[in-house]
Amino acid sequence: MLVAFPLVFASCSKDTLDDINKDTNNPPDVLSKFILTDVITRTAFNNSGGDVNTYVSTYVEHEVGVHNQMYYSEMRITQPTSASTFNNPWSTLYTTLKDAKMIVAKCSEGGSEAGNDITKGIGEVMVAYNLALITDLYGDAPWTEAGDYKLTLTPKIDKQEAIYADIMTYLDNAIVDLQKTGTLPGANDLLYGGSAAKWLKFAYGLKARYTMHLIKRSANVNADLQKVIDNVNLSFSSPAEQAAFAKYDATNLNPTFDFQWSRDALGASRSLVDKLIARNDPRLRREFVDKDWKQVADVTPGSPTYNLMAPNGKNDQVQYFYNTSIFMFSQTAPTMLLSYHELLFLKAEAMARLGNSTAAIAPVLKAAVTAAIANTEVSVTAALNSPTIAQYGGLAGTSAAITPTEAGTYFDTRVLPLLNANPLSEIMNQKYLAFFGASGESTEAYNDVRRLLGLGENFIKLENTKEFPLRLPYGSDDTTTNPNVQAAYGTGQYVYGEPVWWAGGTR
Repeated sequence: MLVAFPLVFASCSKDTLDDINKDTNNPPDVLSKFILTDVITRTAFNNSGGDVNTYVSTYVEHEVGVHNQMYYSEMRITQPTSASTFNNPWSTLYTTLKDAKMIVAKCSEGGSEAGNDITKGIGEVMVAYNLALITDLYGDAPWTEAGDYKLTLTPKIDKQEAIYADIMTYLDNAIVDLQKTGTLPGANDLLYGGSAAKWLKFAYGLKARYTMHLIKRSANVNADLQKVIDNVNLSFSSPAEQAAFAKYDATNLNPTFDFQWSRDALGASRSLVDKLIARNDPRLRREFVDKDWKQVADVTPGSPTYNLMAPNGKNDQVQYFYNTSIFMFSQTAPTMLLSYHELLFLKAEAMARLGNSTAAIAPVLKAAVTAAIANTEVSVTAALNSPTIAQYGGLAGTSAAITPTEAGTYFDTRVLPLLNANPLSEIMNQKYLAFFGASGESTEAYNDVRRLLGLGENFIKLENTKEFPLRLPYGSDDTTTNPNVQAAYGTGQYVYGEPVWWAGGTR
């Protein structure tokens, strides 16, 4: 025993030391399904619904910046051109993209989970989604050399045209892989619980969205517009299938609520209110609250309530004064990566551009508008039942919910005449109104505004007379360390004069 004791003690000590040297919180390798959970969460909270969506909501006049960095964004002071403004999303987008590519690599031939084609297909969808966010917002960007430090610390900038070709390839590969076999990620899939069929529909829907982004650059416009319709038809058949990140609660906060609750930097947009007034839109009675947290009623021009809607680009820098959108309180409202109503609007737009009759377009647009209003009610309900706001007495609701019947009547009496008068204009304006909310869809509204400007179609009238940012500036992580990005960034003033490639620019 005396001889054996030191040997056992030494052995135990060595094992203990080995365990001490292991960082159990940062394992060197994990299964792809666990990476997927993080990729989906970051995509929804940070990349779709986070800082970018908040800032561009002031550009497209869904909101008005009334304090601090949002006010400077509203007034086009420093914020739109500064490399630091969008550095956090720049960094998070690339981190998410790298992790999504890791899922694909693990499930590809030679990877540790080779043959897991369904998870590979999901990873391919997420690569395409985040890569599209990067290039839609920043234009030409690091891609083929990005995220591989063994290759280079200063990746080159790739052209947006080439990046988009890769986006479509990833989606095409995903469509093939999602119809194969593999281990389902189950509960680790926070969008669809591992349903390959729903991910397949998501992939088709993204093809429709991105094909429309590229319409100005199309070599065969009519053929591509038909592709939009065909892909929509293969995608979501109801809101139950849309890509909605619905994991927010009393502690996991919707990012729009999270920002406004901590900053109180956004006010209600007068130009958006004017569009609702012009249509006698029932959403007008539902979407705004005053500084005392009471749903507003009378918003006719000249009324005290109307006068407290912030004038775009002409407002004062002041908190707790202007009315706000009710969506600032939608603590548990889901973030949309791709909504059912967006797909219907895409289909209606494609039909209009192909010259279809308004009689053919009307049922599609009516379904889009009623679905959008239903989504509005989801966010309004979330605001009226916010767990955090309830601790302070809650919001005071003063109006009844918009029923499907009322939404249908609104379309028949107010929207249809405008559709008959100018189909494309009303389709795009209804889509713009639908994207106002807590669902993180202002980013896609920003893409629409820029796409329409590139086509010479000024359908969505904006009232802020200051320069309109045509893109986001690169993040300071790379403007300070990567000579390639630094040279492309320059002083940052290019954001006002150079559209992205798909909107008619050169980069």
